[in-house]
Parts: sequence; structure tokens; C-alpha cells
Amino acid sequence: MTDVAILTLFPALMAFAAASDIATMTISNRVSLALVAGFFVVALAAGLPLSVIGWHVAAAALVLAIGFGLFAAGWIGGGDAKLAAATALWFGFGHLMAYLVSASLLGGLLTLVVLGLRKVPLPAFALGWGWAQRLHAANRGIPYGVALAGAALLIYPQTDIWRAALLAH
Repeated sequence: MTDVAILTLFPALMAFAAASDIATMTISNRVSLALVAGFFVVALAAGLPLSVIGWHVAAAALVLAIGFGLFAAGWIGGGDAKLAAATALWFGFGHLMAYLVSASLLGGLLTLVVLGLRKVPLPAFALGWGWAQRLHAANRGIPYGVALAGAALLIYPQTDIWRAALLAH
């Protein structure tokens, strides 16, 4: 049962964050808090040493500080900053750079796709869809949580937590 939680909790929460960002252009604080709480439960269940958990906390604190700086500058949303920090908690410094590079590349691609789609009219069948209208509006941001979640799902199978669950069998 613990292995199932280790293998599914993080991906499920990241998928929810991405879907929520597409649908509402926001990422609930509850998602980030669930990721934080889930990390501690899963890390302890996976048997990560407290020193390793401490380094994961340090990685999250660094990403949170940088994220809030980017938020203050108006470059990213607050939900994105908190989601990136909660994700960094799961990855620690060992996988942080791979995550940030992947998120940047996916975010750039996502931005190009969304901006390109905004140049063409919204199809008639989608006119009644509030989420599609928000996503298509030129004065709205990019749902960067999609890129953050996509990168997280690419990197997660390489993490110590994931490997601990697989080695338990």
C-alpha cells in the first residue's frame, strides 16, 4: 500500500495542478500544501534519512525564495512559485536542475503554443467553455502549472523516493 502511495500521490497531485491551471488559470494552495504534507509522509515511509529530508527542505526553500522574487517582479504567478517549491521538496538538489531545465523548456514550448493559438479565432463549439475563453484571452497569462507538472512527471521516476518504492518489491 505504501508503495502505491509513493508511486501515485505525487503524479496525481501534479496532474490535478495542471488541469486546475488550465481550467481556472490558478493553482490552489491546497495542492501545494498536499504536496508538502505528502512528501513528509512518503519520505518517512520510504525510509529517507532525516539528513536527506533536510536537504530536500533546503531545495524547496531556495526555490520558494527565488519563486517569490519572480512573482514580485510579475514574471510568474504565486501558485506557480508555490507549486515549483513544493515540487523541489520532492526532488531535492539531486534532481532540481533537471526539473528546472525541463520546466523551462516545456514552459517555452507551452508559451509558444498558447500564443500561437491566441492568434486564431476560438472555434464556435468552444465559445461556451469558460476555461477555453480564459486560456484564449490575450490579456491572460500562460498556465505555467502545465509545464511545471509535465516536467515533474518526467523527472519523478528518477528520484530516490520513486526508486525506494520500486526496490521494496
